[in-house]
Order: sequence, then structure tokens, then C-alpha cells
Amino acid sequence: MSQHSFRASPFHHVIGKAAVKGRSYHGLSITRSVQDNHFCAVNPRFIAVVTECTGGGAFIVISVRHTGRVSPLHARVCGHSARVLDVKWDPFNDLRIASCSEDCTVKVWNIPPSGLKADLMLPSKDLLAHSRRVSLIEWHPTARDLLLSSAYDCKVFMWRLDSSDVPVIVINTHCELVLCLSFNADGSLLATACKDKKIRIIEPRTGRVLQESRWASHKVSRILFLWDLKMLLSTGHSCWNQRQFVLWDLEDLSEPLLEEDLDGGSGVIFPFYDADTHMLYLAGKGDGNIRYYAVSAVKPYVHFLSEYQSSSPQSGLGVMPKRGLNIRVCEVFRFYRLLTVKDLLEPLSFCVPRKQSEGFPEDIYPMTAANEPAMTANEWLMGQNKGPLLMSLRPKSEWFDPCLTETEPAANQNVEQPPPDLLADLRDWTDDDTQSQNWTSFSVSGAEACAPETELSIVADLKCCADCKRPQPSVSPSSQCFSI
Repeated sequence: MSQHSFRASPFHHVIGKAAVKGRSYHGLSITRSVQDNHFCAVNPRFIAVVTECTGGGAFIVISVRHTGRVSPLHARVCGHSARVLDVKWDPFNDLRIASCSEDCTVKVWNIPPSGLKADLMLPSKDLLAHSRRVSLIEWHPTARDLLLSSAYDCKVFMWRLDSSDVPVIVINTHCELVLCLSFNADGSLLATACKDKKIRIIEPRTGRVLQESRWASHKVSRILFLWDLKMLLSTGHSCWNQRQFVLWDLEDLSEPLLEEDLDGGSGVIFPFYDADTHMLYLAGKGDGNIRYYAVSAVKPYVHFLSEYQSSSPQSGLGVMPKRGLNIRVCEVFRFYRLLTVKDLLEPLSFCVPRKQSEGFPEDIYPMTAANEPAMTANEWLMGQNKGPLLMSLRPKSEWFDPCLTETEPAANQNVEQPPPDLLADLRDWTDDDTQSQNWTSFSVSGAEACAPETELSIVADLKCCADCKRPQPSVSPSSQCFSI
């Protein structure tokens, strides 16, 4: 991406805007754990937040539309016997979530479609193999029913949830604690950041280390695939104790492509990458700001765009999948910031500033990953690799499998898919008026719904004139105007 084409990009002026108080989530007893995890997971239906709990571990699951104050008596998922350290939603099932805990277990839970009405105690899967507390979990990006876990015993397990409760793959290549796990787009490679300051690229089926790097001036804490650019990004601290991010060539980890210092903070920098827009977001734990950049495959690789600033520090972050964004306001990314000091979960939207139009903005919403698996767990374990199925955010779109030929129809080609869950206009968020006793619903016929607004107003005036026996207005077909 040249400097000229970068400035012509529609994402050059992306701005971040936090939700107003009425559209945030108040009264959450957010965990005070010092573990460097997100503690929040989001999908278009539910939000899961790890909470404080005496005598065990718990997390709360609330509806995305349940804004405002959350009752302290709200039902929770409380089947762990120690503090919960991480939660992740199944990318292919909005009703299934996995959690890991200091009690050395990984549990999988099924959430009712209407949400929790009572405390959930019994998981659908209880995975017992780690000998020490489990710190990280990660779902496979394209295969169904595959879950990865990492613990303080320095082991990484792959679980197959549609069969036995024992790990199908054990990776023993780390001698110290694994700090971060990241799959590439098709799940054929696994990148890890370890406490020994090394970055490893591993073949996840066999556990074989393909590449290993230890850069003397970079203490890595987080790792992330920039798979469409064939790069890796890591965040951590320099030898001068400066927070920094580093870009690596995926084919050669002997020397970084770019090394850039950020500040002298002490919190972990969480990286988030949007391959659809080629934008990188860097959010520090304990910071109130979020930096965002445009990333390209040519030098200087990274272009600083802007920075969202807030006086409230964030202790964790959740990210809404693309299919849950509000396309009516050209929203391209949405965080959910955990503000522990306020017991608040605050949505933060990044939007492209442009006037609303009736058409679908295809230039800022390319085909994106769908919530359908590309293959089964058995197919992946047998050696197959498939990229994610793609979908358009245009309402009533169909799934697209990039691996299929033109003569092979997609499995869901004839199934009408529901439109994405569109939230209220982020610029005019108010309390939900439908909860008022004075709220009344209405409907229009199919013919009226398809008619333009000007035609509906003309029809209404003609009916009114007929009822009160006034002279009917004359209509000009060319200008769509009328006069008495």
C-alpha cells in the first residue's frame, strides 16, 4: 500500500466513539484477577464477563440488548471450584462457550437461547487432563468441535468435543509458561509466545516446531498472525523496558521487519487485527487509550491512524464478530471495555464517518468469515486444511466457500440465512422505549412497505380527503408533488 493509496483509503478517518451511559452495562462485579487475559467474550447474541465470586469461580452471561444496570442477582455460570481465568465463545455456535480455571479444568457450557434464568452448574463437557491451573483456551478457526488449552504445566492440549474427554493432541515443546496462542486463518499453524522470550511456529497436529525465534531486545508477551500479509505481530517490552510491537516475516523469524516503541507503561499490550480492513488495534491493560494503525505488506508496513483516549482504564476487552456490527452507521470494529473501577462494561465503536445511504457500503464491508465451519474435526485431524467460509454482511446473503469450484454448490446455498443482528444507531442510543407501558406496535402491508415514502404520504392524503369530503389534490407524476 503506497502512501497515496493509503490516504485514499476509506479507513483513513476512522473514529472511535464510546456508547452513552444508557447503552452500557452497569453493576457488573468484574473480576480483579491479575491474569493477563481479556475476561470478556462477545458474540451477536450474548456477552460473557468473568466476575468476582466467593468460594469458587463464575462468569455472567447477559444478552447484548440487556443494556443498563445488571441485577446483582442475575444468574451466572458457576460450576468451577476456583477462579475463572478465560472464556471463549464457539465461533460456530452462539450458544456454546468454553471456560478454564485455576481448578485445572476446562469446561464447555450450553447456554439456553433465551439466556440464563437460573445458575448453571452442570457443563456439557468437563475436560480433566492438566495438572496445574489452565490459563488459556482457543477454538479452532475453521474446524468444528476442536478446542485448544494451555496451562501452567507448560503443556498444550487439543480437545475433540464430539468424542472422548481425553486430549487428542499433546504438545510438549515448551519448557516454561505459554503466554499466548494464535492460530493462522486455516488452523494449519499455531504461533506461541512463551515466558522464555521465544516465539515458536508449531505444526499443531504433530507438535513439531517449524520455526523458533528469540530476539535479544524484545521480551514477547502476545503474538498474532497477520495471515493475509504473511506476517506475525508480537507485543512486549524492549530491553529498555519500553512497551513495543514487532513485525516478523512469517517465512523468516531470524530478524524482525519492524520494531517500534510505544511508551514506558507496564501493562500488557493486547493486539487485535482486522484482516478485512487491514487495521491493527493496540490496547494496553490498565490504559485508557487504544491506538489503531493501517498495516500493509510493503515498507514502512505500519501507518499510524489515530488514538482513542479515555480517562477510565480498561482491565479487559471483548470484540464483537463482524456479523454483529451495525452496518447502518458504517461500524467496522467494536470493543467492549471492562472498566473495573466503575463496575462497567462499555461498548466502543469504530466507524467510518460518512453520510447514511440506502445502498450497502461494499467498499468497507468485503466478504468476511462466516459462522459456519469449513470442515469437521476428523477431516482436520486427517490432514486437511481449509480456509474459513466467507459471507457478505449484506442482508440475506449466502455463504461462500472459496475452496469449491464453480460447478460444486455450497452446502447452505439454498438455505435463506437471517440478516445480521443490527443494533440501534450508535449516534442516537437511548433507553429502550419498547419497555414503556405506552408503547404500541404497528405494521404495514407488503405493498405499503415497498412503496417510497413520498408515495405513502400521497396515499395517506388521498384517503384523508375522501373521508372528510374535501377536494382531492392533483398529483404531478413527474415531480411527485401535489397541490390543492
